[in-house]
Amino acid sequence: MSGTNSKSAVEALLPVSIPHTDARLARGIRAGRWVFASGQAATDYVNGVAPAALRAEHPLNGESKYKREARLIYQNVKEVLAEAGAKIADVVRVDQYYTTERAMHPYHEVRHDVFGPNIPPSTSNLHQRFSRTDQTIEIQVMAAVPGQGLTVKHETFKPSYDISPVSGYSPALSAGDFRFVPGQTGEALKDGEGPLDPSVRHPRSPWRQWPIKLETDYIVTRKLKACLEGAGAGLESVVKAQVYLCDREDVPGFNETWLSFFKGNPPATTIIPTANPGFGINALRIEINTISLALAGNTKREVIKGPEAPAFDGYVSAIKCGDLLFLSGLYALKDGRLIDEAKVDERQPFYGIPVKAELRAIIEQAEAICRSAGTTLRNAVRIQQQHTSLADLPAAIEVWNEAMDGAPLPLSPVEVPWLAVPGARVQVDLWVYVPGA
Repeated sequence: MSGTNSKSAVEALLPVSIPHTDARLARGIRAGRWVFASGQAATDYVNGVAPAALRAEHPLNGESKYKREARLIYQNVKEVLAEAGAKIADVVRVDQYYTTERAMHPYHEVRHDVFGPNIPPSTSNLHQRFSRTDQTIEIQVMAAVPGQGLTVKHETFKPSYDISPVSGYSPALSAGDFRFVPGQTGEALKDGEGPLDPSVRHPRSPWRQWPIKLETDYIVTRKLKACLEGAGAGLESVVKAQVYLCDREDVPGFNETWLSFFKGNPPATTIIPTANPGFGINALRIEINTISLALAGNTKREVIKGPEAPAFDGYVSAIKCGDLLFLSGLYALKDGRLIDEAKVDERQPFYGIPVKAELRAIIEQAEAICRSAGTTLRNAVRIQQQHTSLADLPAAIEVWNEAMDGAPLPLSPVEVPWLAVPGARVQVDLWVYVPGA
Protein backbone atom coordinates (compact mmCIF):
# COMPACT_ATOMS: atom_id res chain seq x y z
CA MET A 1 0.00 0.00 0.00
CA SER A 2 1.44 3.34 -0.96
CA GLY A 3 1.52 6.31 1.39
CA THR A 4 -0.87 9.23 1.36
CA ASN A 5 1.45 11.22 -0.95
CA SER A 6 0.21 14.46 0.58
CA LYS A 7 2.34 17.00 2.39
CA SER A 8 1.67 17.27 6.10
CA ALA A 9 0.57 20.58 7.63
CA VAL A 10 1.40 19.45 11.17
CA GLU A 11 4.71 19.35 13.04
CA ALA A 12 5.84 16.25 14.90
CA LEU A 13 7.32 17.27 18.25
CA LEU A 14 10.36 15.50 19.70
CA PRO A 15 9.98 12.37 17.55
CA VAL A 16 11.70 9.21 18.76
CA SER A 17 12.36 5.81 17.25
CA ILE A 18 9.92 3.03 18.07
CA PRO A 19 12.22 0.24 19.32
CA HIS A 20 12.89 -2.66 16.97
CA THR A 21 11.01 -1.03 14.07
CA ASP A 22 11.73 1.44 11.29
CA ALA A 23 8.92 3.69 12.52
CA ARG A 24 9.01 6.78 14.70
CA LEU A 25 6.70 7.95 17.46
CA ALA A 26 5.57 11.56 17.67
CA ARG A 27 5.80 12.49 21.33
CA GLY A 28 3.51 15.37 20.39
CA ILE A 29 1.95 17.13 17.43
CA ARG A 30 1.74 20.88 16.80
CA ALA A 31 -1.23 21.62 14.53
CA GLY A 32 -1.71 25.34 14.02
CA ARG A 33 -3.11 26.66 17.27
CA TRP A 34 -3.31 23.25 18.96
CA VAL A 35 -0.89 20.84 20.63
CA PHE A 36 -1.65 17.14 21.10
CA ALA A 37 0.34 14.78 23.28
CA SER A 38 -1.12 11.29 22.87
CA GLY A 39 -0.13 8.04 24.53
CA GLN A 40 1.89 9.72 27.25
CA ALA A 41 3.60 7.22 29.54
CA ALA A 42 6.39 7.10 32.11
CA THR A 43 8.93 6.06 29.52
CA ASP A 44 12.39 7.21 28.53
CA TYR A 45 11.59 5.91 25.01
CA VAL A 46 14.37 3.33 25.29
CA ASN A 47 13.68 1.04 28.25
CA GLY A 48 9.90 0.84 28.22
CA VAL A 49 8.75 2.18 31.59
CA ALA A 50 11.75 4.17 32.78
CA PRO A 51 13.94 2.58 35.49
CA ALA A 52 13.44 5.71 37.60
CA ALA A 53 9.73 4.88 37.84
CA LEU A 54 10.20 1.19 38.56
CA ARG A 55 13.15 1.29 41.01
CA ALA A 56 13.30 -2.46 40.64
CA GLU A 57 15.93 -2.90 43.36
CA HIS A 58 13.77 -1.26 46.07
CA PRO A 59 10.34 -0.40 44.62
CA LEU A 60 8.58 0.31 47.93
CA ASN A 61 11.08 2.89 49.14
CA GLY A 62 9.88 6.52 48.94
CA GLU A 63 6.85 7.51 46.89
CA SER A 64 4.66 4.79 45.44
CA LYS A 65 5.48 3.44 42.01
CA TYR A 66 2.25 5.00 40.74
CA LYS A 67 3.32 8.47 41.88
CA ARG A 68 6.72 8.05 40.28
CA GLU A 69 5.01 6.93 37.10
CA ALA A 70 2.65 9.94 37.15
CA ARG A 71 5.48 12.42 37.75
CA LEU A 72 7.49 11.08 34.83
CA ILE A 73 4.41 11.23 32.60
CA TYR A 74 3.94 14.89 33.36
CA GLN A 75 7.64 15.56 32.90
CA ASN A 76 7.26 14.15 29.39
CA VAL A 77 4.10 16.18 28.80
CA LYS A 78 5.81 19.40 29.88
CA GLU A 79 8.67 18.73 27.47
CA VAL A 80 6.23 18.32 24.58
CA LEU A 81 4.29 21.46 25.52
CA ALA A 82 7.49 23.49 25.85
CA GLU A 83 8.60 22.43 22.38
CA ALA A 84 5.42 24.08 21.05
CA GLY A 85 5.73 27.15 23.28
CA ALA A 86 2.94 26.05 25.62
CA LYS A 87 2.68 25.32 29.34
CA ILE A 88 0.55 23.22 31.66
CA ALA A 89 -1.85 26.15 32.06
CA ASP A 90 -2.63 25.87 28.33
CA VAL A 91 -3.98 22.31 28.59
CA VAL A 92 -7.67 22.11 27.67
CA ARG A 93 -8.33 18.41 28.20
CA VAL A 94 -6.55 15.46 29.78
CA ASP A 95 -7.75 11.85 29.77
CA GLN A 96 -6.34 9.17 32.07
CA TYR A 97 -6.30 5.43 31.54
CA TYR A 98 -5.20 2.93 34.19
CA THR A 99 -4.73 -0.81 34.42
CA THR A 100 -5.41 -0.87 38.17
CA GLU A 101 -7.54 1.09 40.63
CA ARG A 102 -4.46 1.38 42.84
CA ALA A 103 -2.98 3.94 40.43
CA MET A 104 -5.93 6.33 40.56
CA HIS A 105 -5.41 8.14 43.87
CA PRO A 106 -1.61 8.48 43.59
CA TYR A 107 -2.03 9.78 40.05
CA HIS A 108 -4.66 12.33 41.13
CA GLU A 109 -2.40 13.60 43.91
CA VAL A 110 0.33 14.24 41.37
CA ARG A 111 -2.14 15.85 38.98
CA HIS A 112 -3.16 18.29 41.72
CA ASP A 113 0.51 19.15 42.20
CA VAL A 114 0.95 19.74 38.46
CA PHE A 115 -2.18 21.76 37.68
CA GLY A 116 -2.93 23.40 41.02
CA PRO A 117 -6.52 24.66 41.31
CA ASN A 118 -7.24 24.65 37.55
CA ILE A 119 -7.50 21.03 36.45
CA PRO A 120 -8.89 20.64 32.92
CA PRO A 121 -11.98 18.53 32.21
CA SER A 122 -11.00 14.90 32.07
CA THR A 123 -11.92 11.24 31.85
CA SER A 124 -10.60 8.38 33.98
CA ASN A 125 -11.20 4.68 33.37
CA LEU A 126 -9.61 1.25 33.53
CA HIS A 127 -8.13 -0.71 30.64
CA GLN A 128 -6.77 -4.18 30.12
CA ARG A 129 -3.16 -3.58 29.03
CA PHE A 130 -0.77 -1.00 27.61
CA SER A 131 2.12 -1.50 25.23
CA ARG A 132 4.91 -1.43 27.84
CA THR A 133 5.48 -4.05 30.52
CA ASP A 134 4.74 -2.68 34.03
CA GLN A 135 2.93 0.37 32.61
CA THR A 136 -0.15 1.21 34.69
CA ILE A 137 -1.00 4.74 33.50
CA GLU A 138 -1.36 6.38 30.10
CA ILE A 139 -2.78 9.83 29.37
CA GLN A 140 -3.92 11.90 26.39
CA VAL A 141 -3.42 15.67 26.43
CA MET A 142 -4.76 18.48 24.25
CA ALA A 143 -3.58 22.08 24.68
CA ALA A 144 -3.84 25.51 23.07
CA VAL A 145 -0.78 27.35 21.74
CA PRO A 146 -0.48 30.77 23.41
CA GLY A 147 -0.81 33.76 21.11
CA GLN A 148 -2.76 31.89 18.45
CA GLY A 149 -6.21 33.29 19.24
CA LEU A 150 -7.29 30.68 21.77
CA THR A 151 -7.81 31.96 25.29
CA VAL A 152 -8.07 29.13 27.79
CA LYS A 153 -10.74 29.86 30.37
CA HIS A 154 -11.74 27.56 33.21
CA GLU A 155 -15.46 28.08 33.74
CA THR A 156 -16.66 28.59 37.31
CA PHE A 157 -20.41 27.92 37.17
CA LYS A 158 -21.92 25.51 39.68
CA PRO A 159 -22.61 22.23 37.85
CA SER A 160 -25.62 20.02 38.52
CA TYR A 161 -23.47 17.63 40.56
CA ASP A 162 -20.79 17.78 43.24
CA ILE A 163 -17.27 17.50 41.84
CA SER A 164 -15.19 15.25 44.05
CA PRO A 165 -12.16 17.01 45.56
CA VAL A 166 -10.16 13.91 44.62
CA SER A 167 -10.65 14.83 40.95
CA GLY A 168 -11.02 18.57 41.41
CA TYR A 169 -11.48 19.38 37.72
CA SER A 170 -13.23 22.47 36.36
CA PRO A 171 -16.91 22.04 35.38
CA ALA A 172 -16.04 23.15 31.85
CA LEU A 173 -13.31 24.89 29.87
CA SER A 174 -13.49 27.28 26.93
CA ALA A 175 -10.86 27.75 24.21
CA GLY A 176 -12.04 29.89 21.30
CA ASP A 177 -15.31 28.42 20.07
CA PHE A 178 -14.51 25.00 21.55
CA ARG A 179 -16.05 23.80 24.80
CA PHE A 180 -14.68 20.95 26.90
CA VAL A 181 -16.66 19.32 29.70
CA PRO A 182 -15.67 16.46 32.01
CA GLY A 183 -16.52 12.85 31.36
CA GLN A 184 -19.91 12.06 32.88
CA THR A 185 -21.05 8.90 34.68
CA GLY A 186 -23.98 7.63 36.71
CA GLU A 187 -22.33 8.74 39.96
CA ALA A 188 -24.78 10.39 42.37
CA LEU A 189 -25.39 14.12 41.97
CA LYS A 190 -24.67 14.79 45.63
CA ASP A 191 -22.14 13.38 48.05
CA GLY A 192 -23.81 10.93 50.40
CA GLU A 193 -26.48 9.85 47.91
CA GLY A 194 -24.39 7.25 46.12
CA PRO A 195 -22.08 6.04 45.00
CA LEU A 196 -24.52 5.52 42.10
CA ASP A 197 -27.38 7.93 41.73
CA PRO A 198 -30.60 6.27 42.92
CA SER A 199 -32.27 7.02 39.57
CA VAL A 200 -29.89 4.80 37.57
CA ARG A 201 -30.73 1.59 39.42
CA HIS A 202 -34.28 0.38 39.94
CA PRO A 203 -34.40 -1.81 43.10
CA ARG A 204 -35.28 -4.68 40.79
CA SER A 205 -33.51 -3.32 37.73
CA PRO A 206 -32.78 -6.65 36.03
CA TRP A 207 -36.54 -7.15 35.76
CA ARG A 208 -38.02 -3.65 35.69
CA GLN A 209 -35.50 -1.38 33.93
CA TRP A 210 -32.61 -1.58 31.46
CA PRO A 211 -29.56 -0.35 33.44
CA ILE A 212 -27.52 0.95 30.46
CA LYS A 213 -30.50 2.96 29.25
CA LEU A 214 -31.02 4.40 32.72
CA GLU A 215 -27.38 5.42 33.02
CA THR A 216 -27.17 6.89 29.52
CA ASP A 217 -30.39 8.88 29.94
CA TYR A 218 -29.30 10.11 33.36
CA ILE A 219 -25.87 11.20 32.09
CA VAL A 220 -27.33 13.19 29.21
CA THR A 221 -30.38 14.72 30.90
CA ARG A 222 -29.06 15.32 34.41
CA LYS A 223 -25.39 16.07 33.86
CA LEU A 224 -24.25 16.63 30.27
CA LYS A 225 -26.98 19.07 29.26
CA ALA A 226 -26.38 21.24 32.31
CA CYS A 227 -22.60 21.30 31.81
CA LEU A 228 -22.97 22.20 28.15
CA GLU A 229 -25.43 24.98 28.92
CA GLY A 230 -23.12 26.37 31.60
CA ALA A 231 -20.36 26.55 28.98
CA GLY A 232 -22.57 28.19 26.33
CA ALA A 233 -23.00 25.00 24.32
CA GLY A 234 -25.77 22.43 23.82
CA LEU A 235 -26.40 18.89 22.68
CA GLU A 236 -26.84 20.14 19.13
CA SER A 237 -23.30 21.57 19.18
CA VAL A 238 -21.49 18.43 20.38
CA VAL A 239 -18.92 17.42 17.76
CA LYS A 240 -17.13 14.47 19.36
CA ALA A 241 -18.03 11.84 21.94
CA GLN A 242 -15.85 9.10 23.33
CA VAL A 243 -18.06 6.57 25.08
CA TYR A 244 -16.46 4.10 27.47
CA LEU A 245 -18.38 0.85 28.01
CA CYS A 246 -17.34 -2.15 30.09
CA ASP A 247 -19.93 -4.61 28.74
CA ARG A 248 -20.22 -5.49 25.04
CA GLU A 249 -23.90 -6.39 25.47
CA ASP A 250 -24.66 -2.77 26.43
CA VAL A 251 -23.82 -1.38 22.98
CA PRO A 252 -27.35 -1.63 21.46
CA GLY A 253 -29.08 -0.18 24.54
CA PHE A 254 -26.59 2.68 24.69
CA ASN A 255 -26.96 3.49 21.00
CA GLU A 256 -30.75 3.44 21.15
CA THR A 257 -30.80 5.94 24.02
CA TRP A 258 -27.86 8.08 22.81
CA LEU A 259 -29.17 8.55 19.28
CA SER A 260 -32.62 9.53 20.54
CA PHE A 261 -31.18 12.83 21.79
CA PHE A 262 -29.77 14.03 18.46
CA LYS A 263 -32.62 13.95 15.94
CA GLY A 264 -30.57 12.22 13.25
CA ASN A 265 -27.48 14.41 13.64
CA PRO A 266 -25.26 12.93 16.38
CA PRO A 267 -21.64 13.84 17.03
CA ALA A 268 -18.79 11.69 15.76
CA THR A 269 -18.93 8.88 18.30
CA THR A 270 -16.46 6.17 19.28
CA ILE A 271 -17.31 3.37 21.69
CA ILE A 272 -14.15 2.41 23.57
CA PRO A 273 -14.27 -0.82 25.58
CA THR A 274 -12.84 -0.73 29.09
CA ALA A 275 -11.86 -3.44 31.51
CA ASN A 276 -14.69 -4.83 33.63
CA PRO A 277 -15.04 -3.22 36.10
CA GLY A 278 -13.98 -0.19 34.12
CA PHE A 279 -14.45 2.74 36.47
CA GLY A 280 -13.57 3.97 39.94
CA ILE A 281 -17.08 3.02 41.04
CA ASN A 282 -17.18 -0.63 40.06
CA ALA A 283 -20.94 -0.80 39.45
CA LEU A 284 -20.82 1.87 36.72
CA ARG A 285 -21.35 0.71 33.14
CA ILE A 286 -20.52 3.81 31.11
CA GLU A 287 -18.71 7.15 30.91
CA ILE A 288 -19.30 9.76 28.18
CA ASN A 289 -16.75 12.44 27.29
CA THR A 290 -17.56 15.19 24.78
CA ILE A 291 -16.13 18.14 22.87
CA SER A 292 -18.60 20.77 21.67
CA LEU A 293 -18.86 24.20 20.11
CA ALA A 294 -20.21 27.45 21.53
CA LEU A 295 -23.74 28.04 20.28
CA ALA A 296 -22.96 31.73 19.78
CA GLY A 297 -19.59 31.11 18.10
CA ASN A 298 -18.59 31.38 14.46
CA THR A 299 -17.35 27.79 14.12
CA LYS A 300 -19.96 25.46 12.65
CA ARG A 301 -20.20 21.68 12.63
CA GLU A 302 -20.29 19.92 9.26
CA VAL A 303 -21.13 16.27 8.74
CA ILE A 304 -18.60 14.44 6.53
CA LYS A 305 -19.63 11.23 4.79
CA GLY A 306 -17.32 8.27 4.32
CA PRO A 307 -17.02 5.65 1.56
CA GLU A 308 -18.56 3.02 3.86
CA ALA A 309 -21.47 3.28 6.24
CA PRO A 310 -20.39 3.99 9.83
CA ALA A 311 -20.03 1.09 12.22
CA PHE A 312 -23.50 1.65 13.70
CA ASP A 313 -26.81 2.65 12.13
CA GLY A 314 -27.57 6.30 12.88
CA TYR A 315 -23.92 7.32 13.32
CA VAL A 316 -22.07 9.87 11.17
CA SER A 317 -18.66 9.09 9.67
CA ALA A 318 -17.09 12.33 10.87
CA ILE A 319 -17.70 15.90 12.00
CA LYS A 320 -15.60 18.80 10.72
CA CYS A 321 -15.54 21.88 12.94
CA GLY A 322 -13.19 24.62 11.84
CA ASP A 323 -9.61 23.33 11.90
CA LEU A 324 -10.41 19.96 13.46
CA LEU A 325 -11.93 16.79 12.04
CA PHE A 326 -13.25 14.12 14.38
CA LEU A 327 -14.02 10.66 13.03
CA SER A 328 -16.32 8.07 14.55
CA GLY A 329 -14.65 4.82 15.50
CA LEU A 330 -13.45 2.98 12.40
CA TYR A 331 -13.64 -0.75 11.71
CA ALA A 332 -12.61 -2.69 8.60
CA LEU A 333 -16.17 -2.99 7.34
CA LYS A 334 -17.57 -3.57 3.87
CA ASP A 335 -21.33 -3.63 3.42
CA GLY A 336 -21.79 -3.77 7.17
CA ARG A 337 -19.53 -6.72 7.97
CA LEU A 338 -15.87 -7.38 8.56
CA ILE A 339 -13.93 -7.58 5.30
CA ASP A 340 -13.13 -11.10 4.08
CA GLU A 341 -9.38 -10.42 4.03
CA ALA A 342 -9.45 -9.90 7.82
CA LYS A 343 -11.02 -13.25 8.57
CA VAL A 344 -8.89 -16.19 9.65
CA ASP A 345 -9.19 -19.34 7.56
CA GLU A 346 -9.41 -21.99 10.28
CA ARG A 347 -8.13 -24.59 7.81
CA GLN A 348 -4.86 -22.65 7.44
CA PRO A 349 -4.78 -20.16 10.29
CA PHE A 350 -1.14 -19.16 10.03
CA TYR A 351 -1.33 -17.71 6.53
CA GLY A 352 -1.97 -14.02 6.22
CA ILE A 353 -1.81 -11.25 8.82
CA PRO A 354 -5.44 -10.25 9.47
CA VAL A 355 -4.68 -7.07 11.42
CA LYS A 356 -2.76 -5.70 8.44
CA ALA A 357 -5.75 -6.24 6.17
CA GLU A 358 -8.04 -4.60 8.73
CA LEU A 359 -5.83 -1.59 9.25
CA ARG A 360 -5.28 -1.02 5.53
CA ALA A 361 -9.03 -1.01 5.00
CA ILE A 362 -9.48 1.40 7.92
CA ILE A 363 -6.78 3.72 6.58
CA GLU A 364 -8.37 3.69 3.12
CA GLN A 365 -11.69 4.75 4.66
CA ALA A 366 -10.01 7.40 6.80
CA GLU A 367 -8.12 8.91 3.87
CA ALA A 368 -11.34 9.22 1.86
CA ILE A 369 -13.04 10.97 4.78
CA CYS A 370 -10.06 13.31 5.17
CA ARG A 371 -10.15 14.22 1.47
CA SER A 372 -13.84 15.05 1.72
CA ALA A 373 -13.05 17.38 4.62
CA GLY A 374 -10.22 19.14 2.78
CA THR A 375 -7.33 17.51 4.59
CA THR A 376 -5.19 14.37 4.54
CA LEU A 377 -4.45 11.54 6.93
CA ARG A 378 -0.89 12.90 7.13
CA ASN A 379 -2.44 15.63 9.32
CA ALA A 380 -3.57 13.17 11.98
CA VAL A 381 -2.99 14.58 15.46
CA ARG A 382 -4.23 11.62 17.50
CA ILE A 383 -4.42 7.94 16.57
CA GLN A 384 -6.03 5.92 19.34
CA GLN A 385 -6.10 2.20 18.65
CA GLN A 386 -8.02 -0.44 20.54
CA HIS A 387 -6.60 -3.94 19.97
CA THR A 388 -8.04 -7.23 21.14
CA SER A 389 -4.39 -8.32 21.42
CA LEU A 390 -1.37 -6.05 21.56
CA ALA A 391 0.56 -8.87 19.91
CA ASP A 392 -0.86 -7.31 16.72
CA LEU A 393 0.80 -3.95 17.41
CA PRO A 394 4.09 -4.53 15.52
CA ALA A 395 2.20 -5.40 12.34
CA ALA A 396 -0.07 -2.38 12.83
CA ILE A 397 2.93 -0.08 13.24
CA GLU A 398 4.35 -1.40 9.95
CA VAL A 399 1.11 -0.55 8.15
CA TRP A 400 0.93 2.95 9.65
CA ASN A 401 4.58 3.63 8.85
CA GLU A 402 3.99 2.67 5.23
CA ALA A 403 0.76 4.67 4.97
CA MET A 404 2.30 7.80 6.52
CA ASP A 405 5.51 7.62 4.46
CA GLY A 406 7.60 7.29 7.59
CA ALA A 407 6.15 10.37 9.33
CA PRO A 408 6.19 10.12 13.14
CA LEU A 409 3.00 8.56 14.51
CA PRO A 410 0.85 10.19 17.24
CA LEU A 411 -0.12 6.72 18.40
CA SER A 412 -1.79 5.48 21.57
CA PRO A 413 -2.53 1.72 21.55
CA VAL A 414 -4.40 -0.13 24.28
CA GLU A 415 -5.57 -3.72 24.64
CA VAL A 416 -9.30 -4.21 25.22
CA PRO A 417 -11.30 -7.32 26.15
CA TRP A 418 -13.74 -7.02 23.23
CA LEU A 419 -14.71 -5.07 20.14
CA ALA A 420 -18.21 -4.51 18.85
CA VAL A 421 -17.69 -6.18 15.45
CA PRO A 422 -17.34 -10.00 15.53
CA GLY A 423 -13.85 -11.09 14.52
CA ALA A 424 -12.41 -7.56 14.51
CA ARG A 425 -8.92 -7.18 15.95
CA VAL A 426 -8.66 -3.39 15.92
CA GLN A 427 -10.70 -0.20 16.08
CA VAL A 428 -9.19 3.22 15.31
CA ASP A 429 -10.29 6.59 16.69
CA LEU A 430 -8.80 9.43 14.63
CA TRP A 431 -8.51 13.17 15.20
CA VAL A 432 -7.17 15.18 12.23
CA TYR A 433 -6.11 18.78 11.62
CA VAL A 434 -7.71 20.73 8.76
CA PRO A 435 -5.26 23.41 7.57
CA GLY A 436 -6.59 26.72 6.33
CA ALA A 437 -10.01 26.23 7.90
